[in-house]
Parts: sequence; C-alpha cells; structure tokens
Amino acid sequence: MELRIDSSVLTDVVAWAARVLPVRPAVPVLGGLLLEAQGDAVVVSGLDHEAAARIGAAADVAVPGRALVLGRRLLDICNVLPKGPVELAVEGSRLSVTGGDVRFGLSLLPLDDYPAQPALPEQRGVVDADAFADAVAQVAVAAGRDESLPVLTGIRLALDGDTMTLAATDRYRYALRTLEWKAESPATADVVAPARRLTEIARSLAGAGAVRLSLDAGSAGFESGSMRTSTRLLDGRLPRHDKLFDLGEPVTAVTDRGALLEAVKRVAVVADGGSPLQLEFTGDAVRLRAGYEDDVAFQRLPAVLSSGEPVTVAFNPGYLLDALGSFDVPEIRFHLLGPGQRALLTDPTGTAHRHLLMSVKPPLV
Repeated sequence: MELRIDSSVLTDVVAWAARVLPVRPAVPVLGGLLLEAQGDAVVVSGLDHEAAARIGAAADVAVPGRALVLGRRLLDICNVLPKGPVELAVEGSRLSVTGGDVRFGLSLLPLDDYPAQPALPEQRGVVDADAFADAVAQVAVAAGRDESLPVLTGIRLALDGDTMTLAATDRYRYALRTLEWKAESPATADVVAPARRLTEIARSLAGAGAVRLSLDAGSAGFESGSMRTSTRLLDGRLPRHDKLFDLGEPVTAVTDRGALLEAVKRVAVVADGGSPLQLEFTGDAVRLRAGYEDDVAFQRLPAVLSSGEPVTVAFNPGYLLDALGSFDVPEIRFHLLGPGQRALLTDPTGTAHRHLLMSVKPPLV
C-alpha cells in the first residue's frame, strides 16, 4: 500500500474512526485502525465489541493495499504532522508516515486476526444530523452513570411514523425530546442505545446534513456520505414517561432561562454536598436560596406565576443546572405541584423538549 494525502484530511478521518477504539483492548488487534487504499480513496475503520466506525477520504493511491496499525498511536502521529501532503507506505513489517522532513514508522498488526466490519441493519429513514445531535445532547444529561443498571445508562430511541422520540432517565430525572424525521416506510421501533456512544455518534455527525438511520433488535447504524458507524443496543426498556409527565393541573411559572441559569450557578457555590437549592415563586419574582445558617446565598429574579399563592420548591443544584442548560430558549416554564413532588420544565410552548425533576422538600431556614 502506498498513497499520498493532505495531513489535515488524514487527521480528521483517523480521529473520526478512532472514537470507537477501546482504551484497553482485550484483544490487541481491536486497538488497531484498518487503512484500505483503493482507486482514488483511502478508507479508515475501527471497531470493538460495542461499536464500529468507517470513513473514507480522497487520496492519491499509487499502490492499493491494506494496513492495520495501532489506532491511537497513528492519531498521535497525525496530530503532530506538519501541514501539507503526507505519504503513507507499507515497507516490510511497518507502515511509514512521511510529512515534510518528518518520518514515522509504525508496526503492522496481523490482518488475519482482525474482525470484519459488521453490516448495518435495516435502513429505516433519514434524520437531519444537526437536529439529531441537538436532541441527543438535550436528553443525555438525564442518563444514568451507574453501570450496575445498564439500561438506565442508555437513551431510548423510539420511532412512530414521522416522529422520533429520545428519552433518558436515572430515576431522579427524566428528559424527553421529540423531533421530526423522514421514515422510508411505515415503521415503529422502541430500543435503548448506550448514551455515551449515541452522544459521540451524534456529535461526530453534526453538520453532515441528512443521516440514514438503520435499526434492528441488536444494533443501530448511522450513515452519511463516506461516514458509517454503528453501536450495539442495550437490553431492556426505560420506564414509560406518560404517567410521570401527567401533572394534572399544576401551578406554572415563567422566567428568563439564561438569567436563572447564571443565578443557580452563583447561589449554588454555598450548596455543600449537593444540598438543595430553593426556589420561591411569588406573583412577580423567583427568589433563590442555598446554604445553611450563616453560609447562605440569595438572589431575586423577575418571574410570572400563574396563581396568586407563592410556591416554594427545592432541587439538587446539579440536576437543575443540567436541566436548564439542556434548553436553548429565552424563557423557561416550570410546571409545579409543590415541595417534594414532580416538577416539569418546558419551553413556553411545552412541546418538543421536556425535562422532569423530582423536587425535594425545602431546607429549614
């Protein structure tokens, strides 16, 4: 194999494929990236037991061929290459990488031991890459981190006609986002993908335009142009959100989201150990309070409350910050049942993006 390619292009495709490489591969070849040169392109691919990625780029191929090298080492080399054209060539038992007056050699890994890339499952339709990335980011903040409950570390991906629903919960909060997509055939699906993997995939595809979604009972695949990636799915189902999000006739309050986000950050500095941050909504204001005894902080912001009676709730400051930060709207609407009960955060229309938090009882003053 021998080819010539721009260093920045090589770095981009190697970095994109290397996302799926395990940090400590159980099998050495799973730490490798496969380079395949043919025609006028080079294809770089990587995989482990949970995910796979494959991406191509234009290149001047002098000698077609394949090479398998340690992926993270190749990425380290790419990151320090000088700008301009780079030559890659297999020389005996190593791959040489030459850029300007810099030359690197990388040991080749055995190709015979490298697994084949998994085939993508059945194609279901097309979704806008940027809308998908935004939606995944909005719900991923509520995904669990406890690996002893694997399904709660995932994001629900449900398809119903031309509506896609993404959701995540760690039992203390529940984020939900719906978006439109183009189904290629009448199809329904309800699966759970690992939140970390799905977040990486969505972020890496942002700006790619239309993304083709493939799905079956065991894996989800995403493809756009020369980029193709897949991830295995998690067993189990997330709790349904229907009854949780039905609050009956709550009290509502609206305030500026950005101002509230900054106020929560400011007041929470005295909330040691994640102690609750209190929000007291009155007719025309919301008063924030955190801390105990002499170590306290307060701030008052304008707000509009739907009822005449004040409502006081309290939240884990970190959870509240995650929820507020997941929205991208000027104003945030609180749907409140009272202290120690569920509270729903939405944009003023209350449609596509919703985030449920469990309120705790306000601390004693």
